[in-house]
Amino acid sequence: MDTHDVLSVSEVARRSGFAASALRYYEDQGLITAGRSSSGRRRYERGVLRRLAFVRAAGNIGLSLQEIRDELATLPASRTPTKADWQRISRHWRTRIDDQIAALERLRDGLDSCIGCGCLSLQRCAFSNPGDIASAQSPGAAYLPAQLRRVAPRR
Repeated sequence: MDTHDVLSVSEVARRSGFAASALRYYEDQGLITAGRSSSGRRRYERGVLRRLAFVRAAGNIGLSLQEIRDELATLPASRTPTKADWQRISRHWRTRIDDQIAALERLRDGLDSCIGCGCLSLQRCAFSNPGDIASAQSPGAAYLPAQLRRVAPRR
């Protein structure tokens, strides 16, 4: 690695917005890689910032760490990903984002009468839960669209 094109852990943390501990975790998970200096300190190629931006964006739309890992595995290891590389993998997100938008619109439109919790506290519910039938379906807000009930990935 050319010393002008490498960043320290603290530089990557500052520039990416991820804590140093998150960088080490993502390295352990195979999402990013680091070289070592002669003294054994981690050194990252500048392109890691793009990968970390991808990790953040992918996590924000609900991709699991495994899904993120799978997508990153399709990128070239020998060079910094190009715009075309990012466009190719981001196409996979379109349907997921569209589904989330639709789910959020349904939630927004139903907020005046219910948020899908099945609490039976309202006289008239847009999602209708007579006899608390939702309690048999799943814990929590059973009638929220599935895209809004997913557990966010740990960071």
